[in-house]
Amino acid sequence: MSDTPTLILASRSGVRAMLLENAGVSFRVEVSPVDEAEAKMGFEGNGTALAEHLAELKAQAVSAEARDQFVIGADQVLTCDARLFDKPRDLDEARKNLCFFRGKTHTLHSAVAVSRSGEIVWSHVTQAHLTMREFSDDYLDHYIRRTGEKILSSVGCYQLEGPGVQLFERIEGDYFTILGLPLMPLFEYLRKEGALET
Repeated sequence: MSDTPTLILASRSGVRAMLLENAGVSFRVEVSPVDEAEAKMGFEGNGTALAEHLAELKAQAVSAEARDQFVIGADQVLTCDARLFDKPRDLDEARKNLCFFRGKTHTLHSAVAVSRSGEIVWSHVTQAHLTMREFSDDYLDHYIRRTGEKILSSVGCYQLEGPGVQLFERIEGDYFTILGLPLMPLFEYLRKEGALET
């Protein structure tokens, strides 16, 4: 039996799970019961604080039942022109959001938190700044037809690892931050705590 504590990912995000799997990390998924709509109240425009708050809530909720195990919570918030954006409910809302983002720079605030025995022991937030190009309405229609409902799983209505990359003229920030899980600082912390091999 290993002395390495079990890692739990408190997220239903397939992308976050894929990132950990691809990095060779052993973990299990346990979806957090946090009501995000309720948790977001009072954060109007403060994407960094909201992302950290949600990541911590998710980790803590699962950690309360998982003694002595490292529980990873993560969240990503998008802000543009001092407005917070949620994942679109449907393709019409996705189209409206993409029209709003067109020609502007938006910020992705990606937070990761680790909880153990119900207590937050570490958290980290990073930002990425992404500038969408002035794409045409015809291109937007083509993009939505091509990608379909897959874009509803992303707060920004795109996946950079797919056709969404063509929406942009400039991207500043860490790739893993953009995907919603800042891996490098997380791995550094977990190694320090003996939860990953050094």
